[in-house]
Amino acid sequence: MVISTGISAMSFFTPHRYISLDTLAQHHGIDPAKFSRGIGQEKIAMPGHDEDVVTLAAEAAKPIIDQHGADGIDTILFATETGIDQSKSAGIYVQRLLGLPSNLRNVELKQACYSATAALQMACAHVARKPDRKVLVIASDIARYDLDSSGEATQGASAVAMLVTADPTLLEIGTVSGLFTEDIMDFWRPNHRRTPLVDGKYSALRYLGALVESWRDYQANGGLPYDGFAQFCYHLPFSRMGEKAHLRLAKEAKAEADMQAALPGMIYNRQVGNSYTASMYLAILSTLENSDSDLAGKFLGLFSYGSGATGEFFDAKVVEGYQDHLFAPRHRKILEDRTAVSYDEYVALWQARNGEDGTDTPMPDEAKGRYRLASIDDNKRIYVDRTA
Repeated sequence: MVISTGISAMSFFTPHRYISLDTLAQHHGIDPAKFSRGIGQEKIAMPGHDEDVVTLAAEAAKPIIDQHGADGIDTILFATETGIDQSKSAGIYVQRLLGLPSNLRNVELKQACYSATAALQMACAHVARKPDRKVLVIASDIARYDLDSSGEATQGASAVAMLVTADPTLLEIGTVSGLFTEDIMDFWRPNHRRTPLVDGKYSALRYLGALVESWRDYQANGGLPYDGFAQFCYHLPFSRMGEKAHLRLAKEAKAEADMQAALPGMIYNRQVGNSYTASMYLAILSTLENSDSDLAGKFLGLFSYGSGATGEFFDAKVVEGYQDHLFAPRHRKILEDRTAVSYDEYVALWQARNGEDGTDTPMPDEAKGRYRLASIDDNKRIYVDRTA
């Protein structure tokens, strides 16, 4: 018997502060349209000194645990490319903050922006083998580039948490994938650097190349035709990249590109910015929560990309009654309740202390959520639950 596997709940979280790209444009003395139209972005989410991938992840996952409980969860897969330790999984901190049981496995995955897709596929394989088990998949990242660099406008931060189960109530993940990996240097971050090195134009070209190769492999493996999809969701380092990807895929499929089949997935990204591993999954949530039509029973085409580089094209079927399993009002409130910062405040947040030199580092109390990084003491990260 074939067991259906996929996502039964998805939740996201982003910091309560942002800088408007109009503010950034004004500081640099350039036309704001370079950002609003040129790359399709409006805001950059800015974490506080006491926020990191762990606190964002815990905030994203908490509503899922509150609604579904912890019963059956035997695995946490934490995907990030901005991890806070070279050895310990960030998910172990999240496990404690959420009060999850100790009898589970907990692993961190890395491959640039792609690894959340690897985590999702591993999770589906696990619950297909053990249908009574569940997996908590978390993608959490803070995209940070050097000040005054070409990538500065494509920063951002968010986390997306997903509960993977048998007989899912939100999305059924298809069993066909198209894969492509090549060894290139389009974007990378050596251990000694806080910010990445990137060849932006080359990375955009290789993104599109990986999309085409993944699509061809997906088709060779028996995937759905282009016109079998109601919506498409892409990895979004910036929204305009998703538009370019959609046009390129339509050209490859010899089809007419209907941009409305991709635009709903870009709405949240424009407000949050790049969030690396969480980016495509934020696009999925944006699609489910902002599409004008009922997507029940329809298919989403999904393209995940991670520089260096790995791409995967796969599909997901939207489950009947999916609207009842969304946290849309919560997500809209998170975005609506945020506060804009000035350029000087943005620089101060960008220069947040991170304790890399090993000195004890108390963190100013800035986060508005339940969880915060209170301090780094003797090289140990101390996280607290405000309600405990």
